[in-house]
Amino acid sequence: MSKEYDPRMHTAEHTLSGVLIRRYGCPRCFSTHINANKSKVDFHFPHDLSPEEVKSITEEVNAVLARDLPVVARDMDRNKAAKRFNLSRLPESAGDTLRIVYIGDPDSSEGSLDACPCIGEHVAHTAECGTFIWVSHEWKSDDGGVLRIRFKLDR
Repeated sequence: MSKEYDPRMHTAEHTLSGVLIRRYGCPRCFSTHINANKSKVDFHFPHDLSPEEVKSITEEVNAVLARDLPVVARDMDRNKAAKRFNLSRLPESAGDTLRIVYIGDPDSSEGSLDACPCIGEHVAHTAECGTFIWVSHEWKSDDGGVLRIRFKLDR
């Protein structure tokens, strides 16, 4: 991992993705740049966000982080994972057993907020991330719509 990589930011990215997927039913982000100072994520998204939506999403991400949910990693057979997750970004060289990262305990009655194949480093609990700060976003109507969100964390 690069010295600019920050496990807190990566966990926050998974949390943001989980919130957007649950709220809007959009697909998982297709591009990410995780950096210790500021990160960005790109989603295929059908419309721009209003200031009220940005505020509400930010509040929800921070509420999830404050719940101090466990961040759990489990191995899953690639064939089983292919039935549940989009594996198009994973190379075949990732192997027959994939690491699935969950934000929240997948065995709890609430389930997890987010789950996806991931090789990155994460914190053990969401509260370690600190406060999520929405820096900016832009929406482009190209290719059905792309929403780019820039964010950072504050302790």
